[in-house]
Amino acid sequence: MVKQATLSPVETKQLIKNKEICFGGNSRLKIYGLLSCKSGKRMKIENRVFFKTENEALAMGFRPCGHCLKQQYNQWTYLTRT
Repeated sequence: MVKQATLSPVETKQLIKNKEICFGGNSRLKIYGLLSCKSGKRMKIENRVFFKTENEALAMGFRPCGHCLKQQYNQWTYLTRT
């Protein structure tokens, strides 16, 4: 997990280009999603974190976004209710 507040805009773009960052998350709400998600783009920079894989985000206790990762979110809710 990488916090955006510790990266410069140039570093962030380079990590995305090199596929070292593939998902973004909100550290306060513990939600992760695609970098292109409209909901994710509205979060405060100090709350934004990045992940390379979905498994990394799940291992850190984050849940999938209900907007951009609808299928994963539905599966996650099903698994947490049973």
